[in-house]
Amino acid sequence: MEKNLATLREALFAREAEMAEQFERVRDEIYAHPELGCDEVWSSQYLCEKMRGYGFAVTQPYGGLATAFRAELNCGDGPKIAFLAEYDALPGYGPEHNQNAHACGHNWIAASTLGAAVLLAQISEEFSGTIVLIGTPAEETLGGKCDLVDAGCFDDIDAAFQMHLGAENNIHVVSLAMDSLQFDFTGKAAHAAAYPHLGINALDAVQLTFAGINALRQHMQSDARVHGIVTNGGAAANIVPESASCQFYIRAKSRAYLEELTQRIINCAKGAALMTGASLAYHNFENSYDDLVYSEPLRKLLKENLEALGVTHFVPQSNEASGSTDIGNVSHVCPTVYCEIETDACPPVYAHNEDFLDYVHGHAADHSLHTAIKAMAFSALQVFLNPELLKGGL
Repeated sequence: MEKNLATLREALFAREAEMAEQFERVRDEIYAHPELGCDEVWSSQYLCEKMRGYGFAVTQPYGGLATAFRAELNCGDGPKIAFLAEYDALPGYGPEHNQNAHACGHNWIAASTLGAAVLLAQISEEFSGTIVLIGTPAEETLGGKCDLVDAGCFDDIDAAFQMHLGAENNIHVVSLAMDSLQFDFTGKAAHAAAYPHLGINALDAVQLTFAGINALRQHMQSDARVHGIVTNGGAAANIVPESASCQFYIRAKSRAYLEELTQRIINCAKGAALMTGASLAYHNFENSYDDLVYSEPLRKLLKENLEALGVTHFVPQSNEASGSTDIGNVSHVCPTVYCEIETDACPPVYAHNEDFLDYVHGHAADHSLHTAIKAMAFSALQVFLNPELLKGGL
């Protein structure tokens, strides 16, 4: 078995070298067409056409999202293994800060996940199972994976893989569960100087909400994060604000504690409404993200394969969080592994920074791209050949 696996690894990596320019082209084409979340029309169509060209059956739209898709190749009975593509860009780059750009490297994610799926298809006669590429829109905003999870799109998936470019190699990424809340207060307008006693100040309710949350901070668990902005504070200084709104991201290491904390923050807003006499309405303005739960067998497998490819300097495991991501929701319904791999920039560069753009396309991104493709593809091949590896996951 070991000799056969070594032979398959050699054949797989040889095919990757032969197809390297094709995968690089995908990365650079997506980079050249940066589109914001839910508007990734060109990018999703491009990826779908590519997958059809490689012999995959494609469904688009998928899961109720216009720019989501599912491409799969059935290679017999066995596990269904999915690679999760992202392809939304970020706004606010360029000399005038008015351009979209892939400053989080989602063009690289699209190419690496497509590459892993397509590479496995080249040796499909060696295993049984189904190769799946799922296109997941709007990671930066809506959190498209949340909608796809709710639509049951991962219910038949036995393992999910994704890697992300970053400032360091991290196989123990901590991702916080997150709720997004908007509070809308309605008061009563009045002349702020002549008839202030006739008004109900909605902005006061917003300010008191912030004050209540700030008082709550000393009683939050250390992993919790709450940050907010005022989105509407009134129309003019001489008018008692009739309406005012604010938005908050609320994060915690576990979904259970997050739900408790979210309710306490809602109570801060309710108290502010009571104190001012304003009425309150609130809602989630984005999807709620779950914490990231790793499949330990998949994490061990991917780490071993990355190390074999020369990625040996992983940062030590810690409880420090790097933010929130919608892949956390996926990890609660199927075994999932997620890893960050460094750009090799010196000094390090960080996602969302304009300097990061130099390392997500072109030759500076070649080594990281091919390392990710080979590591994910070979890890998935091992699972196809031995599904028992998944035991002990969720």
